[in-house]
Order: sequence, then C-alpha cells, then structure tokens
Amino acid sequence: MSYQTILVHDEGPVRTITLNRPERRNAMTPTMQEELIASMEEAGSSRCRVVVFAGTGESFCSGLDLTVLQGMKQLSPAQYRIDVERIARLFRTLYEMPKPTIAKVHGAAIAGGTGLAMICDFTLAAQTAMFGYTEVRIGFVPALVSAYLALQVGDKRARDLLLTARIFDASEALRLGLVNEVVAIEELAGRVRSLAESLVANSPQSLGATKRLLAAQNRTWLDMAIAEAMDANSQARETSDFQEGIAAFLEKRKPTWTE
Repeated sequence: MSYQTILVHDEGPVRTITLNRPERRNAMTPTMQEELIASMEEAGSSRCRVVVFAGTGESFCSGLDLTVLQGMKQLSPAQYRIDVERIARLFRTLYEMPKPTIAKVHGAAIAGGTGLAMICDFTLAAQTAMFGYTEVRIGFVPALVSAYLALQVGDKRARDLLLTARIFDASEALRLGLVNEVVAIEELAGRVRSLAESLVANSPQSLGATKRLLAAQNRTWLDMAIAEAMDANSQARETSDFQEGIAAFLEKRKPTWTE
C-alpha cells in the first residue's frame, strides 16, 4: 500500500512502521491514524514476524496535530464521535496485534504519542526520550489511554500521571514499568534489532497464541473501559474548559479555567 504520513519497510521478517511527519514532530492527524490502522492490519495478515514502531526527526510522536486541535471546535457531536472511535480503534488494533510489537522511542512521545509507545508489547527508549499524559493541561480528558495505563501501572500510579500531566523521563518510565529498557541513543537501533531477532527465533504460532490469550484475558474489562472512555471524551468536548484549553494552547497563553 501507498502511505502519505508513514513509511513501511521490511528487513527480513521484521517490519518497521515509521511515523513520517518530522516537520510536525510526527503529530497525528486523522490521515495518519487511518494509515497506522491500515498498516497494522496489513502487518497482522502478512508474513512478517515482528513489527517495530519508530519516528523520523527529533520526536517519536508529539500527540495530536495543531490543525486537528483547531478544527475540533467546529465538529458536530457526531463528527467528534467518529474521531474518538478512530483513536479507540487505533489503540485497540495495536493492543491486539497478532505479531509482537516494539516501540523504538528516541525522543519525545507525548499524549497520544505516549499511548502509542506504551501499548506496544515492548518499549525500548533512548536516554533522551520523554513522556507525558498532558491532556488535562488543555482541557482534554486522557480517556482512551487511561484504560491501558491502568492495566500497566495500577490505579494509584495512573492517577499520578494522568492528573498531574507531568513530563517524565525514560528512567522514571523504566521504574514505573512502562518502558522495558533504556539505552544510549546510539545503541537504540542495535538493541531493537537484537530484541526483534530473539522474537523471530521463537515459534510464530506460539507467539500469536500467547498474544491472543493475553488480549482475551483483558477483553471484557477493556470493552467496558473503552466504552466509558469514549463517552467521557465526547462529554469533555462540550465543556467550557475544553474550549478555553484549546484556545489558550493555540494562542500560547495560560488558560483561564472556570470555577
């Protein structure tokens, strides 16, 4: 397939899907989200054995693109729901990928970019990587990422990261269990390659069965959590804080929240 915002490259049994909007720090647009979903579905049915996610330029993924934020206020509730459902499908497709997935994080992975990196089976980060669930800073609700985060780190730590919206580095991500390894940036590509090779050496049928089992064990809970998250996301859009947060972000000023 031909893609506008991502690159897809095979090196033997390892497929790399690279976010390719370096001029926008690989910020996600609806087009990129659709292309990521399509590329994952294609990889899932292909002969590749491992899928690596990476980003071009200085960042892994900086979250939603400013142009998307600018247009959100003009969307009807039905249109906004379509947006929410697409993001939910993106994360769920990644979580349920039948092939092992590796995130190769060399720079900033913020908001939805953090979600993308952390939902992969393995997250390998350079020492320069930075993360943050920053949605509440601009009147958003980190709804869809919250379900996966709670599964990974538990309720207490999830509340810390989601409510403070603080940026945290790769070392803290490792301590929290969100990152598998932290390496020097010059060693990142080699370590990802080594991990991919070790996965390729395992039984593909057993890997697929294990991934299906793990997904099935959490399916009922995730179905409920994601449904709640989509409702929360849609409801948050109707608030005055949502409108003020977007305006302040685009105007590069501090927001004035309602009491």
